[in-house]
Amino acid sequence: MQISNEEYQQFKPLLFSIGYRMLGSVVEAEDIVQETFLRTYQIDEQKLDNKKAYLCKIMTNRCLDVLKSAGYRREHYVGPWNPEPLLLEKSLYFDPSEVVLQKEGLSIAYLRMMEHLATDERAVLLLREVFDFSYLEIANIIEKKEENCRKIFSRAKQKISRIEGESLNYDKNKSIIDRFIQAFQMQNTDVLLELISENVTLYSDGGGKVKAAVRPIVSVSNVLPFLYGVIKKIPEDFYFEVKNVNSQPAIVIYMNSKVHSILSFYIHSNKINELYITLNPDKLPHSLSKYKIQGW
Repeated sequence: MQISNEEYQQFKPLLFSIGYRMLGSVVEAEDIVQETFLRTYQIDEQKLDNKKAYLCKIMTNRCLDVLKSAGYRREHYVGPWNPEPLLLEKSLYFDPSEVVLQKEGLSIAYLRMMEHLATDERAVLLLREVFDFSYLEIANIIEKKEENCRKIFSRAKQKISRIEGESLNYDKNKSIIDRFIQAFQMQNTDVLLELISENVTLYSDGGGKVKAAVRPIVSVSNVLPFLYGVIKKIPEDFYFEVKNVNSQPAIVIYMNSKVHSILSFYIHSNKINELYITLNPDKLPHSLSKYKIQGW
């Protein structure tokens, strides 16, 4: 099967979006996108009714294979595992030729919740809820019966809590984060306690490459001292910006003109419920993403 350059540009964002959401890794998603396109040359085009469906099938099933083999690696990962942050230009989102779907499939909080699902559950949930595939299409993609896919979707929905639209309001969340930064700089404990949930949890991902907490840190009384400790150890020439990361505002910290760490948030009911600090250098972006994410 031949893929024209126009078709390549059309399908690549969709395939990358599926791969990134499935795996939480930019590099792995990129590799499988290229592998998917290469495999098309081995297929007789006359036997295909729908190129898009075929590409999505190859991409999804290859991601399922990777997830199954990744279990061992995740079990031996040093400390909490955070999805690889995706640093984005907000202007990339507004392409009127694309269908705008639900945003929760891209946030760090949603991707972390996906870790609680079995591999098939993850695939069905994403394809149905984020990419709006029919159950029949999903059944053809993952090679299961349509009724089984309905049951898998129902089971997946019961396992993870839904991140409501209110929790994904970019401007509202940025306002809260701006207040958090100001209060943190001024060490205004009263305001910080107003902004942060009492049972807040912080997940610090260093991957054994840099120093980080090897267990989740729970409660505001433990999280705040940890954050103050991190800041004290960073040289004075560091600087930070609030950037669009996974369609949500996050704090990107720079040192020596490189990204040092990224602090992302899950905000619900105007309170910071979870924080995700990614320090693992293998997961930190070197520049703004070149991807146009579908399903945003």
